[in-house]
Amino acid sequence: MGWLLAWGRGGFGRVIVFRLAGAGWDVIAGARDTDKARNLVADAAERGLALRTVQLDVACGASCRRALQECTEMTGGGPWALVNNAGIPQAGAIADVDDQQARRLLEVNLLGPARLCRLVLPAMAAHGGGRIVNISSGLGRVPWPMGAWYSAGKHALSALTHCLRVEAAHLGVRVSLVEPGAFATPMLSRALTDLDTLGDPANPGYESTTRLFTAVDRRVPGPEPVARTVEACLTARRPRPRYVVGRDARFLIPLHTLLPLTLTDRLKHTITGLPRTPAAATPPQREPGEVPGRVKETA
Repeated sequence: MGWLLAWGRGGFGRVIVFRLAGAGWDVIAGARDTDKARNLVADAAERGLALRTVQLDVACGASCRRALQECTEMTGGGPWALVNNAGIPQAGAIADVDDQQARRLLEVNLLGPARLCRLVLPAMAAHGGGRIVNISSGLGRVPWPMGAWYSAGKHALSALTHCLRVEAAHLGVRVSLVEPGAFATPMLSRALTDLDTLGDPANPGYESTTRLFTAVDRRVPGPEPVARTVEACLTARRPRPRYVVGRDARFLIPLHTLLPLTLTDRLKHTITGLPRTPAAATPPQREPGEVPGRVKETA
């Protein structure tokens, strides 16, 4: 099978590269540093799989260009397929996430995948076609309080993918979007760390969201269905534009689309514990005999 460049920060990315390598793909996995690359190759070898790696920090333009140049040399022309799997959550209230944290998320979850898509397109066009798979999230279509930046980045990645699918069609490049629900990956534990770091005792959303994420993390299935879906994107004669993976995502996405925002807002308030109305203000104290609304005269 053809050459494929896949990257990720664990979780989905790890399972995807192992499944594709096992299916006969010549997988080149992007890893952020040499230690992670070495461990990935060793784990693959224990499973009887062979894969190659390139060092790749998707938040760095120079690193992306070097990785693609190395990949081009390794394959004699560049990859036939690209799988983008972004992976940092940055949970917390919008009021508590600063500019630096927001920019970091957008670099990893949005600008990095967009940059890699741009870099691989010329080689794919020269080959006469190729495949690009961008992994978004069900939360890109169901924006969730206390995780707004993650939802925003994934929503933007979805929009970018839909536009790229139209723009790259004449090059013979087919572009698919995968929207997973909740699966057992390090993502939720990282989100819990974010909540603990930013937690504001005055905001009840932190405590309720921590309980929610902890409960979800104990019940979610393994990420293998996402890896199978990525393989389908690469092998289908006519891959679908969008794949929704997971029972929770297949239920929540259409529900959120059909229900009015006033109702979905109520549900989110209830689940996150965020209050719907301001706390009752304490009325100002008046002196005996003072008439409400009258300006008190002073000497």
